[in-house]
Amino acid sequence: MACQRSYFPKAEIRKPAPAFTATAWDGNRIRQVSLSDFKGKYVVLFFYPLDFTFVCPTEIVQFNDTAPEFRANNCEVLACSVDSVFTHREYTLKSRADGGLGRMQIPLIADLNKQIGKDYGVYLDHSGDEGVSLRGTFIVDKDGILRHISVNDLPVGRNVREILRLVQAFQYTDEHGEVCPESWAPGAATMVPNHESDQLQNFWQNQHAKH
Repeated sequence: MACQRSYFPKAEIRKPAPAFTATAWDGNRIRQVSLSDFKGKYVVLFFYPLDFTFVCPTEIVQFNDTAPEFRANNCEVLACSVDSVFTHREYTLKSRADGGLGRMQIPLIADLNKQIGKDYGVYLDHSGDEGVSLRGTFIVDKDGILRHISVNDLPVGRNVREILRLVQAFQYTDEHGEVCPESWAPGAATMVPNHESDQLQNFWQNQHAKH
């Protein structure tokens, strides 16, 4: 059965990311987390279906282990599912060797009433997997504006390093006003979005013509 919604998502590129305040398991404590806590920083908010499942721990630990690199780029990572903070806690007490998470350095947000997932348009309302969120990934910039949305169906995990690359690319464009070509990474050539620019012509000749 196709995914249908009986709610209206609020997440839209170039618009303010939907605000939220929710309870999270963070390190070794329960605390309140709000999107507004991170104003002035980029945020990667990622949704996953459920604790104690299969693909989910592989993604969560990779986001977690890459968190220092995100932070080095002025970006915080937040995880979110429909589980309670108590379930999140138990998940972190289960070792990775047994399919758990181990100790985490990113907050695990409890979206018990499903409202955050609904606002971001990833909650499965009517389907065979009703009651969980798809693998949605959202990049929010330092001004709270939504810059990236991607959503995977449940069986396939994400590439965390690609999400880090996207954060770096958006930050580069914000700072320099240039645009980033396919697979751009820090240190690679960019373009001035102006057809009269000598720099753009140099890019066509020295980079694009090689393909």
